[in-house]
Amino acid sequence: MTDDTYRTLTEPACGEIRELGSKFLGFAFPLHRFSDWQLHLEEVKAIHPKATHHCYAYVFGREEIRERANDDGEPSGSAGKPILGQLISFGLSNVLVIVVRYFGGKKLGVPGLIQAYRECTKATLNSASFKVDHFMDSYSLEVPYDFVPGTMQFLKGLDARITGTAYHHAGQTIDFLVRAKERPQLERSLHIDVGGIYPDEWEAGKRSDSLQLILQVPPYD
Repeated sequence: MTDDTYRTLTEPACGEIRELGSKFLGFAFPLHRFSDWQLHLEEVKAIHPKATHHCYAYVFGREEIRERANDDGEPSGSAGKPILGQLISFGLSNVLVIVVRYFGGKKLGVPGLIQAYRECTKATLNSASFKVDHFMDSYSLEVPYDFVPGTMQFLKGLDARITGTAYHHAGQTIDFLVRAKERPQLERSLHIDVGGIYPDEWEAGKRSDSLQLILQVPPYD
């Protein structure tokens, strides 16, 4: 694993076009967690309950890329795919775009719909600001209390983001995010730097009994 960067949105963005009386409203959201796409979709539906269609597409992830395109009642391939195509064309990841349509009384036909959803998505993304971010892995680490200071210092050196802590009778559970590029060496460094295992012991298969590191795999639907 070498490059763990990706291009995404700095903040939500919106756009609008009109075509033969129909109004198309675009909403783009950065996705910090995979499940966020459902929350954003529910939010947009709540704001626009009378819209004819709520079509969307998203791209999420790196090693196992998740893509989805949904036409929400429009002819197959006429809405979700054009939205997804623009996400790919802009080179984005961890982004959701929803295009809401208010029907204006005139049918556009499949070619017209493809163009309208594509152009609305393009207008939405053209209004957005972008940044390069890092793919992050999520971990849960259990350590005895006397290991906590050394563990925190170790995580600080990795620029890890602590997302939660919990205390129990045997010690502390620390949930954290760290750049995906650290994964190949993370467990080894943790057991050597914090657990006190010598490098040759690690190579021989020895591990510290005091540390339990679990990579959290996000639930995908």
